[in-house]
Amino acid sequence: MATTSDLAKGVILRFNGNLHILEEISHHTPGNKRGFYQAKMRNLRNGRIVENKFRSGEAVEIVSTERRKHQYLYQDGLDYVMMDGDTYEQLHISNELIGEQAKFLKESMEVDLVFTTDGEIIQAEVPVFVELEVTETDPTTKDDRANSGTKPATMETGAIIQVPMFVQNGDFIRIDTRTGEYIERAKK
Repeated sequence: MATTSDLAKGVILRFNGNLHILEEISHHTPGNKRGFYQAKMRNLRNGRIVENKFRSGEAVEIVSTERRKHQYLYQDGLDYVMMDGDTYEQLHISNELIGEQAKFLKESMEVDLVFTTDGEIIQAEVPVFVELEVTETDPTTKDDRANSGTKPATMETGAIIQVPMFVQNGDFIRIDTRTGEYIERAKK
């Protein structure tokens, strides 16, 4: 079994019966006292942040995971249907597993699914950058282009993000799915 010295950012562990991913971990040794690890973890079921102190050398259960690429097919109610490119097996992924990034999902997009050794899906990761078409945004006048402001734009997936004034309907733009921010115009 692993100990606290094996913990690092991004490691998935079982804590209080639930799976958590380590967001931050730091080792502290206060004066003459025994050292400890201060951990900040995110619960993979509900997304809540949990903080805990582990004693140095304490046994922890690190969960082995496997990452596989799947293709997003379509939305079925609140679930998202993904297909394994090798076996053509279709999986239904819950909305909670994808979270806010679901608004950037486009058909045929590759999504990384993280599985435990038991075959349980514990995480779905949309690509960090996606290229989407602007389907609706306000027209821009010459005066607007001179200013460095932003305006709302609706993407082909239905997501609404803030874009610079020069972006027009039909433009393809690159978006950071972690923050939902405009990055640049995409070349299409």
